[in-house]
Amino acid sequence: MNQPLMSTVGIVEDNATYREVLVDFLNQHFQCNVVAESVESFMAAVGDGPYPDVVLMDIELPGVSGIQGVAQVRERSPKTEVVMLTIFEDSDHVFDALCAGASGYMLKHSPLQSIKRSVEDAASHGSPMSPRVARKVLQKFFPQKEEDNSGLSRREQDVVSGLVEGLSYKEIGDRLFISVDTVRHHIRNIYRKLEVNSKTEVMQKYWRRET
Repeated sequence: MNQPLMSTVGIVEDNATYREVLVDFLNQHFQCNVVAESVESFMAAVGDGPYPDVVLMDIELPGVSGIQGVAQVRERSPKTEVVMLTIFEDSDHVFDALCAGASGYMLKHSPLQSIKRSVEDAASHGSPMSPRVARKVLQKFFPQKEEDNSGLSRREQDVVSGLVEGLSYKEIGDRLFISVDTVRHHIRNIYRKLEVNSKTEVMQKYWRRET
């Protein structure tokens, strides 16, 4: 029986240390056949092809930006899936990249195993995204009011969502870029507004509202 062909991967990353880490890890699972520090050098290396199955593309690059690079790769090779791998998670960068033709959007602090899975997903024509990025996409298409009918602010709703997902106070703080003490402050306000005294009661009110 013939073994399935190993996916080929291109990497466009100007940070030499991070680039080497990616290559060393991903070469254990794929063929990293084109590695470059800029869009220009990547396009020159590939030439007329063949292009990799998946390209991991940074955004902030010397010369042409990664978002412009997505459009160039997709124009030359429409079947190539491009996944952004970047530090930027603001809505503008996310949507500019997706509009340019990116298949996915991952953050650089993602574990290497998550980046590996993103390559696999993209090779299977999926749309891999880091959780925080996926949340921003959902919020863009399904915007919430600053306050819901419970009187909770947007940030307090985010804290409740973290509680419902089973996150610790520290994990909620890390997700929202706030301190644990600030999380506790929000939770005290949530208890007061919802007239409850425990996390369990918060979750019960949440689920009653969602059903």
